Amino acid sequence: MPAPGRVEANLPATNFVPQLDLIEGLAPTRAGLAGIIDIGSNSIRLVVYQGLSRVPPVIFNEKVMAGLGRGVATDGKLDAGAIGVALTALSRFAMLAHDMAVTSLRTVATAAVREASNADEFVRLVREHCGLEVEIIDGEAEARAAALGVIAGIPEADGVIGDLGGGSLELVRVSGGQAHEWISLPIGSLRLDAVRKRGQRQLVPFIKKALDRVGWAQAGRGKPFYMVGGSWRALTQLHIHLTDYPLPVVHQYTMDAGAPDRLARSLAQTNPRSLRDIPAMSSSRIPSLPGAATLLGAVVKKLGSSSVVASAYGLREGLLYAQLPAAQQREDPLLAAARHEGERQGRFPEHGDLLMTWMDGLFEADETLADRRIRWAASLLSDVAWRAHPDFRAERGLELALHGNWVAITAPERAMLAAALFSCFGGSPTAPQVASFAALATPAQLARARSWGMALRLGQRLTGGTAKPLVASRLWRDGSALVLSLAQRDAPLYGEAVARRLKTLAGALGLTPEFRVS
Repeated sequence: MPAPGRVEANLPATNFVPQLDLIEGLAPTRAGLAGIIDIGSNSIRLVVYQGLSRVPPVIFNEKVMAGLGRGVATDGKLDAGAIGVALTALSRFAMLAHDMAVTSLRTVATAAVREASNADEFVRLVREHCGLEVEIIDGEAEARAAALGVIAGIPEADGVIGDLGGGSLELVRVSGGQAHEWISLPIGSLRLDAVRKRGQRQLVPFIKKALDRVGWAQAGRGKPFYMVGGSWRALTQLHIHLTDYPLPVVHQYTMDAGAPDRLARSLAQTNPRSLRDIPAMSSSRIPSLPGAATLLGAVVKKLGSSSVVASAYGLREGLLYAQLPAAQQREDPLLAAARHEGERQGRFPEHGDLLMTWMDGLFEADETLADRRIRWAASLLSDVAWRAHPDFRAERGLELALHGNWVAITAPERAMLAAALFSCFGGSPTAPQVASFAALATPAQLARARSWGMALRLGQRLTGGTAKPLVASRLWRDGSALVLSLAQRDAPLYGEAVARRLKTLAGALGLTPEFRVS
């Protein structure tokens, strides 16, 4: 057995499964708070999660740019000054976790500590000064954790994952919810910056030499490249800014394969000071952007990637995901998060699922599986705005859909979710707020989503949130008629407000409203 607090790898380098069985540590108590301190080559971060679930809510997130990897890149040792910064940050993080009553706190260190000749001394100092036990995870375990993180946030990921840290780049081939070939390369953002400062001409051959070691590069040809890491997230934020993209959400933001080279050229002509004005751009990441863009362009060419997809999930999320039971890993993360939010903010926890089933007779026959899950998410969230002022409920739904911390959802799907909830809560398709999502999806997609919202609005008004009328009623298309039928017992529920909403939905679908008593 591996020694406690340390990761060891015994599996072959290829065809490994995504459960990360070899990464050991304390399993968070599901009812308590789980914390991870990630000691990277560039930054040290504490993230505290609200228990262990398919999409655990983050209740605290803080990072300190310690730069532990700078010394390793020059003389193979962790720099004394950086160690001092790290100990100060880790002492604060340990105290915060204690005061938050974090049930399980896990401290992991990656490339910089792994490669430093004075790593043992650093681990001892952390133990004595901060009361933390540091797990030094090896390159294979780091690659696996990053891969699992992407799989947790993008379950259908099929391509190559690249996790760019300060000291190393991990590349992993993923498909079918599993990780396959992997490699760890010593070309982290700090090393790239150090080489670039010696001369821009040295950077390209330095990168090429490292990438030549990727013997399985052809396995990623024609597939997306999924990028993880702070420097690449900052690069994504720069691209969002430069293209005036209307949705400032990094996770699953997609760029074409030529974008990295364009970004590299743009950065070569840009004053770094001007980048500080970009919203959400971390100023500490700005020096690493030129090297990160050059590396990204080279990786995409080497792999023959079809596109570049950003992932906000990485190593930390992978470590948590690895501890979930297999059945929970298989849950749809979007629906799991929507269900949690609906139960937290809604009045009737079971109503979302009942509304989804109730609408099936109208929509199920013509929809794709992808559309069905977005309609399901909208159903689960269809009661989250009831506490808001009536005049602002539609805006509440729109904001939650567009800017909620969802994963496993594309930008067009966010727009559809926004259109559905905006409509569900009474928003007009001609309202100015519609512009915030209208450019993200096609008119047909938005019209379909608005009809979902109108159906949800009808169901909410019909039942007042109670279950019996939904179970005993039907909504379906009969030729050119939109039929709502109620059992004899429930017929009095068909009031003027219900009739009005049935007529509105029918008009949107080009049908004639009809009420029947069965």
